[in-house]
Amino acid sequence: MDNNDNLYYVVSQNIKKQRKLKGWTQVKLAMESNISVDYLKKIETKSGCNKQFSLDTIQKIAKALNIDVRDLFNKL
Repeated sequence: MDNNDNLYYVVSQNIKKQRKLKGWTQVKLAMESNISVDYLKKIETKSGCNKQFSLDTIQKIAKALNIDVRDLFNKL
């Protein structure tokens, strides 16, 4: 399966992109999302994409980034 077809990969890369657009570090986003930095790093890395992360986590991140959660599901 191509990475662009892997929903976890798409979401993780969109999180990373949105974070960088804000000029935020992983530490800043983790603090704003109330999740651990290590967990955010796992979400944003390709190896972490195979791990499942919850919709609750995605919602926390979207809220912290002040974006619609649906934006994180758009294919790259």
